[in-house]
Amino acid sequence: MRIARPLLAVSTPVGILLGLREAWIVRPVLAVLMVVLMSVIGGCYYLTWRVVRAERKDASVASRIPADRED
Repeated sequence: MRIARPLLAVSTPVGILLGLREAWIVRPVLAVLMVVLMSVIGGCYYLTWRVVRAERKDASVASRIPADRED
């Protein structure tokens, strides 16, 4: 995992950019559609990440409140 994580962190954006460049060469509309698709996937990823962080925050706050206390 020590090598894989940095390798993926670098190769994924490079691969996406090269793919977009090739799509632009073939057909500019194809590149635009690919950008839209990646934006939708990124938006879904962001929303999921936001929900997980909010639930984790709520769980950590709830674990700090004593059980006999009513708020």
